[in-house]
Amino acid sequence: MAKRSFGNTRELPSGRWQARYRGPDGQLRSAPKTFAKKRDAERWLTLKEADVARGEWIDPDEAKITIKEWGERWLSSVSPSLKAKTRASYGSLLRTLIEPRFGKAEIGQVRPIMINEWVASMIKRGLSPSRVRQAYRLMSQIMTAAVNNELIKSSPCRGVRLPRMPETEPHILTGEEVERLIAAMRLPHGLLVQLLAYGGLRIGEAFALRRRHVEIKRGCLIVAESLAEIAGRHVFDTPKSHQRREIALPDFVIMALGSHLDRLSDDPDALLFTGKTGKPLHYNAWRRWHFDPAVRVAGLEDVTPHDLRATHATWVADRHGVMAAARRLGHANASVTTRHYARAVEGRDREIAEGLDIDHGMENGPKDHLARTWHGEEDEDPPGVLARV
Repeated sequence: MAKRSFGNTRELPSGRWQARYRGPDGQLRSAPKTFAKKRDAERWLTLKEADVARGEWIDPDEAKITIKEWGERWLSSVSPSLKAKTRASYGSLLRTLIEPRFGKAEIGQVRPIMINEWVASMIKRGLSPSRVRQAYRLMSQIMTAAVNNELIKSSPCRGVRLPRMPETEPHILTGEEVERLIAAMRLPHGLLVQLLAYGGLRIGEAFALRRRHVEIKRGCLIVAESLAEIAGRHVFDTPKSHQRREIALPDFVIMALGSHLDRLSDDPDALLFTGKTGKPLHYNAWRRWHFDPAVRVAGLEDVTPHDLRATHATWVADRHGVMAAARRLGHANASVTTRHYARAVEGRDREIAEGLDIDHGMENGPKDHLARTWHGEEDEDPPGVLARV
């Protein structure tokens, strides 16, 4: 038999076969396992030789870094580009869900079946679909980074069936319902709700508004900051999209803002909305003491501050199109607006049909127009039906 040009095999005292080769780095490498038969060891060497020829060889020593070490290194490298709340969320997922299961495992040892078992165990423990998906996606990012850095050939995060997110529809309010809610709130919290409903702000963006963000003469406000809570601590950051945006407001909202500014400190950095102590609002406390009681007084049910943003998106999209709604909400992609916020307004489908009647010159014609213009048998189709279909 001809001598192999790449690597060699040898039989061990145990009767199993070992495969060895010299890598592109000049180091002598052994297969990570032994083989029952010589032909299996030679087949492994053939595949390894092909990797080298294609330039896809990966130093197996690189894959010995643990998931804990690599995950923390990866998070440190991307942290500067992440929002504070996202950094905190990633850190929590690493500590509580990824490291307990994979922390000590070498990155090259993780297989797809292990990822599947991990996801199944989280579901069995009763974690919410959202939490499970967040943990999996973070693990996927970590492993994809390992592939990009040539630590492993492919990510084990593939072919995993994730739990479905529950289908939840936002509660779209009418203008009358919004006004009832505002009337049920004490000042200045009714104004805050006005900004959510008529400006489409995120609640964190509304909590972070300062005097300098309001331009009364121009009838608009600037969304430049967002307030988040991390472990009970307030953190001011850029808006979710990292982009400042200007929002024109209705005159009645601008008038209310002007009256509120008259009662506020002249400091340009003064927050528009604060708690009794003058500190930034806490979302849960604001819900408990102001928003939720007003919802009940207004005779509404299952309404959240986020529903007001969805309501605004629906109103704007219905009158001015989805692109206009996306811009006001600060979405870079209009598909986000339609998927999570804007909803069709009831009754619009009939209005569309009636509008088409008008366009066709039938606004004064009878509803049985087709019946009068076609005198065929009852069960026959009018001429051109198949062509139109």
